[in-house]
Amino acid sequence: MNSAVDRAVNCIWERYADPLSLADMARSAMLSRFHFARVFEKETGVPPGRFLGAVRIYQAKRLLLATSMSVAGVSSAVGYGSVGSFTSHFTDSVGLSPSRFRHSSHQDRVSACAMMPALTVPASAAVGTVQLPEGYAAARVYVGIFDTQIVQRRPQSATLLDVTSQRKRPYWLPGIPDGRWFLHAVAVADTDEPEPWTRRHLLVGGGGQLKASLGTITLRPRSLTDLPALLALPDLEPELEGLTRSVAHAQDW
Repeated sequence: MNSAVDRAVNCIWERYADPLSLADMARSAMLSRFHFARVFEKETGVPPGRFLGAVRIYQAKRLLLATSMSVAGVSSAVGYGSVGSFTSHFTDSVGLSPSRFRHSSHQDRVSACAMMPALTVPASAAVGTVQLPEGYAAARVYVGIFDTQIVQRRPQSATLLDVTSQRKRPYWLPGIPDGRWFLHAVAVADTDEPEPWTRRHLLVGGGGQLKASLGTITLRPRSLTDLPALLALPDLEPELEGLTRSVAHAQDW
């Protein structure tokens, strides 16, 4: 992992509410602006400013759910100077307006993740398998096809799967027209450790451009440079028989 990019990502997470410029982020990485922008995008898949914007929307989601701050207050707290601009970016990324997200039901979030209506352009299906990494027993996995490297806006197609360590789980995502698409997977998983309080973990997979109809996804623990998921994901708590544990809510993404 690139230590310069790590420093910049830490800076973004710590100072997202500040008016961070490219020069500020490059300075935290101890690189020139030009070199920093190139290295950062190569490592994370997106430019520094886009990563910063994703972190701001992610933190806004957390504030809306965990506090009673007004939408204007949340907007200011995550670095937006305009409530209108914040509301527009939030709604576009999450699939729900800030107010509706705060009061949304499970069904609202499922709707925000729903497959887009069928298009009149030629379309095909993406098929593949999802596999857990070693040391994990089961997971509920959200797999979707997006038009960006970030899990945001409505996916072109998506599905929800329960995956166990015993086998790869196939998926089928219909309605993918020609174009540039990205395959993403996010999951809440149980390790195979016996202590229930150590079991819940966030996993990610995919993230690259879909170049064929087949896409094999091996999930992995989320890393520092992985972009947060902005879409209002449905509940990813696996329904495992005989086990009772605290909820690791999908909005932790």
